[in-house]
Amino acid sequence: MTPRAPTGELAPHLRTGQRAEEQARDFLERQGLRFLERNFRARVGEIDLIMDDGGTRVFVEVRFRRNRRYGGALESVDRKKRARLLATAQWYLGSHRTTGPARFDVVAVEPGPNGDTCFVWIKNALEDG
Repeated sequence: MTPRAPTGELAPHLRTGQRAEEQARDFLERQGLRFLERNFRARVGEIDLIMDDGGTRVFVEVRFRRNRRYGGALESVDRKKRARLLATAQWYLGSHRTTGPARFDVVAVEPGPNGDTCFVWIKNALEDG
């Protein structure tokens, strides 16, 4: 069940996460990717965004960073999170009977130096892990 504030609204940290996912989606669409699905859930985990990049299925983990003090986006995707992402993607591909190339990207949404929003897009983020 999704945590809710007493008024029935989403908890503040979840609203922040949703906003970061919306920003990441807009950013990726501006880069030419096509949106397919958001917050795909399976019993093994969740994938924030699923996009199409010229026939490649792209599973996107969105990370919001208020600052870089505790490391970057890729470092925040630990071994356990990677395993859940892989299992969820396999579940998605099997349930949608999807074949063809796929990859995992990480998009960090971070505050820029001038108060603007910066995006750090790491393609094939799980390729070596």
